[in-house]
Amino acid sequence: MNFKKYLLPVLLLLLLFGSLGLFQFRWDLTADKRYTLSDATVETLQSVTEPVTVNVYLEGDFPASFRQLRNETEFMLREFRKINPKIDFAFIDPIKEKLTRNELEGLGMTPSVLPDVRNGKMSQIVIFPYADVRYKDRHIPVPLIIARQGIDATEQLSRSIESLEYNLVSSVKNITDEEVKNVGFLVNHDELDPDHFHSFIEMALENYNIGPVVPENGNELSAADLPKLSHMDALVIAKPRKPFTDGEKLVLDQYIMRGGKTLWMLDAVNAEMDTLFVSKKIMAYPVDNGLTDLLFNYGVRINSALVKDFKQAALLRVAAGEVAGNPQYNSFIWPYFPLGISDKEHPITKNVDPVKFEFPTAIDTLKRPGIKTTVLYESSDRTQIKSTPNFVELSEIAAADSLGQMESRSAPKIFSVLLEGKFKSAYADRTERNEINNFVRESPENKMI
Repeated sequence: MNFKKYLLPVLLLLLLFGSLGLFQFRWDLTADKRYTLSDATVETLQSVTEPVTVNVYLEGDFPASFRQLRNETEFMLREFRKINPKIDFAFIDPIKEKLTRNELEGLGMTPSVLPDVRNGKMSQIVIFPYADVRYKDRHIPVPLIIARQGIDATEQLSRSIESLEYNLVSSVKNITDEEVKNVGFLVNHDELDPDHFHSFIEMALENYNIGPVVPENGNELSAADLPKLSHMDALVIAKPRKPFTDGEKLVLDQYIMRGGKTLWMLDAVNAEMDTLFVSKKIMAYPVDNGLTDLLFNYGVRINSALVKDFKQAALLRVAAGEVAGNPQYNSFIWPYFPLGISDKEHPITKNVDPVKFEFPTAIDTLKRPGIKTTVLYESSDRTQIKSTPNFVELSEIAAADSLGQMESRSAPKIFSVLLEGKFKSAYADRTERNEINNFVRESPENKMI
């Protein structure tokens, strides 16, 4: 059989059927496989047992760029429905349905006002680029346009399309999850107070129960706190300044061994920008939080040398002069504030803007049986290490763009890492284990960052 003879007619038929809407198809030839649903998305969709409806308020007469977003959203939702028919969707034209602005804003949607030029006349149109995910008697408004500063409209649209899968499936997961997870914050080691991460807590409260973990007896964690900790699905340790005792580390270890997840937000060096702005020079020195042996057991070691990144760092705005008594400000690269580079394919960091790390130190990863290590954020390949204790001077900003430093390649330094697997207890072979009733030697499948 001459296959070439039939190839062109077959392709023409496929294009014809596709244009008539008789079926939908798309071959994913993109390098990043952005049209292929992730395993986590498929798993979430398959777990839905009751009907979910997604109403998309992106129908009607609007600019071509939003038409592309509308079509990409429809394609994504069709893929969702293929995985699980219980997930359905509808596109709604607010004007045709005579929905008022107050009604849409009452659903938690914020309007976008766009310029519209027709027949040489300038006007404005108001649209609500949102999806409203509904499940039982609940609903979640999902913005289809992501808010990002410092990017143009074309890039904003591109990033919004890239974020569709994550934003939509996250909303499906949140609204169908009947059990709200509990997240605890340690508060007895001079950790950050809530004012320092108010926005973090505000966002988390939309999906989690948040609360402090206060020791039962005095100011230290003890075995008496394990029953309370057992109700916490995750524990956040945010910049502790007071060292942990062996007894407290034993409690944390047993929390982890019993399935508790942990987010360690640790500073290994004391260096504060507020002080540097005032004095122009500070002494950066190591901070001993007492956690070195515990974290070493799980597979990480946090160094106490500062990382300076000369290629990818945040800008620092400083006074560079004065005109007629008014200070003049310029922005310079500040190598002590690296912008973390992420693994763009990982669900935790995908479509997340670069993360600024202030006075970070590097993390070493250590091989541990049964533990998978994933680097979430790291530096560029143009870094220098500065041992501590050592001085940090504001005048260093003048040399941040030195060509000699930029030409010196170095291995990227790790700033954030995810550990997954069955962790071995740090106290399995130590006598302290006798202080805990029903001591657990190994955790179930668990995670920590």
